[in-house]
Amino acid sequence: MKEPIISISGIRGIFGESLTPENIVKYITAFAKYTGRKKIVIGRDGRMGGELVEKLIETTLLYCGCSVVNIGIAPTPSISLAVETLKAAGGISITASHNPQEWNGMKFINSKGIFLDADENAALWKYFNDTSNFYVTADKVKQIEYYPGFLDYHISRVLNISSLNITRIKKRKFKVVVDCVNASGSKIIPNLLEKLGCKVIKVDCDSSGIFTRKPEPLPENLKRTCREVKKNKADIGIVIDPDADRLVVITEKGEPFGEENTITAVVKHVLSKTSPAKRIAAINLSTSRSVDDIVNSLGGKIYKSPVGEINVIKKMKAVKAIVGGEGSGGVILPEVHYGRDSLVGTAIILSEIAESGMKVSEYKDALPQYFIRKSKIQLENIDADSIFEFLRNKYREFNQNFEDGLRLDFNNGWANFRKSNTEPIIRIITEASSSKVAEEMQVKLNKEIADFLK
Repeated sequence: MKEPIISISGIRGIFGESLTPENIVKYITAFAKYTGRKKIVIGRDGRMGGELVEKLIETTLLYCGCSVVNIGIAPTPSISLAVETLKAAGGISITASHNPQEWNGMKFINSKGIFLDADENAALWKYFNDTSNFYVTADKVKQIEYYPGFLDYHISRVLNISSLNITRIKKRKFKVVVDCVNASGSKIIPNLLEKLGCKVIKVDCDSSGIFTRKPEPLPENLKRTCREVKKNKADIGIVIDPDADRLVVITEKGEPFGEENTITAVVKHVLSKTSPAKRIAAINLSTSRSVDDIVNSLGGKIYKSPVGEINVIKKMKAVKAIVGGEGSGGVILPEVHYGRDSLVGTAIILSEIAESGMKVSEYKDALPQYFIRKSKIQLENIDADSIFEFLRNKYREFNQNFEDGLRLDFNNGWANFRKSNTEPIIRIITEASSSKVAEEMQVKLNKEIADFLK
């Protein structure tokens, strides 16, 4: 039997192959032991097969003496917020995030509504091979509470964000094409948009869990959605990944706004409405320099962490950042909760565009202009460390940072190489002040690695 991928981001595997009833029971029993037979909040991203996983998790938690609150098909940020709000001991988001249809998994959340960090994961993992009996007798089995209405509370928290100008948003009467890949955002995102006075045109919002395209919201996977924006003469397109923690924006021209521009615009909006002493933001080391430019122009402070939501959150807490996130379209606003949240990002982007008076494409052009290109190397039967060693030696004359994989700073841009926490790949990110240079860097680096691996 194949083993699932276990990382700081949780557990992911192929349904029926590396994610089986046996190992689901093992990992959920371990989490019950870790949290101490207390209240656990669960929810799922809606993908096919998720209901079976959900029922198995419910039953296992009950066998372990936990009480369960199930909020149904729900974004991961909704589950995180529910853990914090309902004062649960932990939470489980049943999702494989942007992985393909055949995958599923579990993201584990601590009592503060935040993903487990490295130390917390290490403590949890110790229970994975603990075979001691932890099940209760029938008279000690607790109850399941079904709470699908919690999503309305999540929307209300977003609508109360202090920096939002809801009057201006409603006055713009945005026509919005929204694509939720038939997953967890299918109801909550259109509901939020309607409350903001938008005319909503839905694409893949039926909550069926059937992905009609590759679920990762990359430009090459969003061609149909881009066409729908132009066809419907929409003002903006909003695209959400399966567990709704990432936001991708499409301009009125049917072109990608750029995930890096999303976090840049959000940081600009939040900091510009805050007193100078509190203008502090945190991002990861692979996020665009455009955020640095915006923060510096506002007289604020910018801090950086390794890639990974929990790493950014820990940095935000340490430096008291009021906004943060990652260049993958993940927006974090502590005012709502510590976690990437596409609802938060959607509302703030609409507010920022509404107040600017610009079209989305015009706003994009007014931001600092950097160009990021991304690629990946599959690691099946390949030693990742040998690739890093090769690059360290080849580019030893350039500035190198090892805090998160390997970052190389060149005269005309930078490149970052890091092993994914969720897939057997190395991600390669390059950035430069022109798209041509960023693409040339990608081609050159990929060719050098391919030649090395021959």
